[in-house]
Amino acid sequence: MDIPSPATGLQTPSTPHLARCPPSPPATESSSRRESSTGSDIEIPRLPCDGNEPMYEGSRTYTLPPRCKPDNKVLAEDIKTPDNHVARDPRLIRLTGVHPFNVEAPLSELFNEGFLTTKDLHYVRNHGAVPRVEDSEIMGWEFTIEGMVDNPIKLSLAQLIKDFEQVTYPITLVCAGNRRKEQNVVRKTKGFSWGAAGLSTALWTGVVIGDLLKAARPKPGAKYVCFEGADTLPNGHYGTSVKMNWAMDPNQGILVAYKMNGEPLPPDHGKPLRVVVPGQIGGRSVKWLKKIVATAAPSDNWYHIYDNRVLPTMITPEMSADMPETWKDERYAIYDLNTNSATCYPAHDENLSLTDRVENYRVRGYAYAGGGKRIARVEITLDKGKSWTLADISYPEDQYRLAPEGEKLFGGKLDMFWRESCFCWCFWHLDIPVSQLQTADDIMVRAMDESMMIQPRDMYWSVLGMMNNPWFRVVIHKENDTLRFEHPTQPALIPGGWMERVKKAGGNISNGYWGEKLSGEKEDTIKEDPTKEICMINKDIKRTITIDEFKKHEDEIEPWFVVNGEVYDGTRFLGGHPGGATSIIGAAGQDASEEFLAIHSENAKAMLVDYHVGSLDEASWSILAGGGEEEATKSLVPRATFLQSRVWTKAILSAKTKISDNTKVFTFDLEHAEQTSGLPTGQHLMMRLRDPATREAIIRSYTPISEGMEKGKLSVLVKVYYGTRGGEGGKMTQALDAIPIGHFVDFKGPVGKFEYLGRGICTISGQQRKVKRFVMICAGSGITPIFQVIRAVLADGEDPTLCLVIDGNRIEEDILCKDDLDKLMVGNTHKCRLLFTLSQPKSSWTGLRGRIDKGLIEREIGPCKSSNGDELVLVCGPEPLENSVSSTLKAMGWKDEDILFF
Repeated sequence: MDIPSPATGLQTPSTPHLARCPPSPPATESSSRRESSTGSDIEIPRLPCDGNEPMYEGSRTYTLPPRCKPDNKVLAEDIKTPDNHVARDPRLIRLTGVHPFNVEAPLSELFNEGFLTTKDLHYVRNHGAVPRVEDSEIMGWEFTIEGMVDNPIKLSLAQLIKDFEQVTYPITLVCAGNRRKEQNVVRKTKGFSWGAAGLSTALWTGVVIGDLLKAARPKPGAKYVCFEGADTLPNGHYGTSVKMNWAMDPNQGILVAYKMNGEPLPPDHGKPLRVVVPGQIGGRSVKWLKKIVATAAPSDNWYHIYDNRVLPTMITPEMSADMPETWKDERYAIYDLNTNSATCYPAHDENLSLTDRVENYRVRGYAYAGGGKRIARVEITLDKGKSWTLADISYPEDQYRLAPEGEKLFGGKLDMFWRESCFCWCFWHLDIPVSQLQTADDIMVRAMDESMMIQPRDMYWSVLGMMNNPWFRVVIHKENDTLRFEHPTQPALIPGGWMERVKKAGGNISNGYWGEKLSGEKEDTIKEDPTKEICMINKDIKRTITIDEFKKHEDEIEPWFVVNGEVYDGTRFLGGHPGGATSIIGAAGQDASEEFLAIHSENAKAMLVDYHVGSLDEASWSILAGGGEEEATKSLVPRATFLQSRVWTKAILSAKTKISDNTKVFTFDLEHAEQTSGLPTGQHLMMRLRDPATREAIIRSYTPISEGMEKGKLSVLVKVYYGTRGGEGGKMTQALDAIPIGHFVDFKGPVGKFEYLGRGICTISGQQRKVKRFVMICAGSGITPIFQVIRAVLADGEDPTLCLVIDGNRIEEDILCKDDLDKLMVGNTHKCRLLFTLSQPKSSWTGLRGRIDKGLIEREIGPCKSSNGDELVLVCGPEPLENSVSSTLKAMGWKDEDILFF
């Protein structure tokens, strides 16, 4: 039913003269009905999207899906990914880069499709690659019902359709991250940036899960139903659970579905079988279903525990990394959706002319609630909540309740006449006089469900950024004879929205006044530096290179690599690369775009011009990128060594050991217990994570403190640079600190031009050298590569090499690996001097004081005493330290070839 607007609040003229504005949600094929299947045949018929169905004779009260686009295909972006078999609509906005596929539709286009959403614009949440299921395999797809049941069942999809009654329900699915971008603007969460279109509605056909569970006969004590999908992910298959009493309740409408809008499930939506849980977050609706398990406790699946939670707002990303029991607390698990609404029209950046003499503008949007509750009211304010006006609401879902008893749609009974629970979104609108819009600063909307649960005024920020539902605010700008409307944000990395604008201007958007300055406050404007574009190609080179020619240069003799489709010859830089020749050789014959751009400075990018040899043709670039590193890592025989120079390999974080307030040892499980890292002494490896909001790669080099021959484990000492008011902190170290135990990290290597072979023998850029004395200078976490070399020298009683180590820090607590170093020094003082110097020591400190400066270097190191290269200085620390050490040593006669920087 519709709720009329009362006479209070906004004034509504007696003779409406509506502004010319985008249409209301269309009636979705309301005038012509297509025939649905009325049997329960095993074969799934071709249904709505082929456009050739006969018209239905008679009338129906409800609507059918709009027609799909007939020309969707595998997009160029997906050719290089494991999803190169999935056709998709190019209008969808990618939220996590190219892969995995997480998308929403442009908000206006989603709204314009109406109550039902086509598969083209339905939002998608994938954690990894889409399982490939051929059409010929659909009916043979099998799943099990097991666990605490008296009658375990194994069913094929064909048997499911043949042996159980089918139903068809309209259901709105909503991602728990819907509207998360707003939280990410306030403070970055661990989730990527959904806009306000992370929801969609479809007609789902399948079997009520209660019927399946009754057939399996749950045992007493079975309180939960766990679901597991077929998608293979870093932390196992995706899985979650719901309560048994919900699953057994027909009012909850939980389905095991095999059709979406009358046709077989598309790959992105669970082909061929999935769970659909109405009224709860989309994360409970497991796709590619393989297991239904009755249990006494909630799912212990990694994704059930570490996803889809609203932790208390005071828990920061940094804190959450060390709170496994908090993550497991079911009080913080999200099940039912909360009440939410958003404005779709006026659209973001829509303009309303004031010269057209229109009297009213129709503001429109959507609302939804959770747990089967109905939206009872939607209210609009033009004065920041001082007064409100009721909007009119339409409930298209109710049209399906009017279907005659026993009527079937797409092979399933509609079976809705008896049910009061609401599974779908509704639409609201309000005609507002343009004169009132002219005097208002914004339009805000809030919704209330039938339990009187209302959207809050302010945001409840949480570490995963889920369930965001404050009032939806659209700002009104007066620009000459036009009103321009501005939404809070735009999805993904798309710029725009009043929240980003206010924050950039210095406003505090969480101050309770939407970032607006209070009376008497001065407006501060932050001027951003323009982004500098770096040219990385020689514009005079017009050569086109094929994949065959490129692959002739994938060895260490003439290593060619690709960045952004351009080909570079690294041969001339093999000896000069700071990371050693292996960095270039490891990229030979590969697309190194992500790795190169994530690591290198603007100066390094500009240097590429000198090594540019041509451009890959488009087909060759697709072939190169589509080779897929996932395939490269597969092997039937377990590898003895973990690291691979050309392929990223995953290791699982198994422990975090706190060393100090900002330093931790991160321990990773390798692929099997007998595997070693394979990292030579003195070299480093690369670690890769993805930014949780932007999905951009973060790649940094580290030297583990574990030995290269240690089996099954890899330990990395990391100093975490936390954000402060003065800066954002270290992107990689904070991301690493934020991931929970059980999460994976990508590794590649080894990298570096120095390697210590033992007993004074080392290699530098492949050239062997005999060293009698090492001088090692480091600061902070720069100790890690130095520590590797010291340990190799001192652990070998036959190694005669002498060592001098100078380690600089601020305070004593900052000295890393001190206990290990002290242990190594026992019995080795005759061949190693270990000096610690502090810039801010306590009065009790008995070691050296001050920074590593010219005076200290002259006093403790002095001039080079050898002319035949048997003394070598190893330096690792911040750039200012390295520059200072270099200039001081050279002034004392040390040569470039006798100073090596890690």
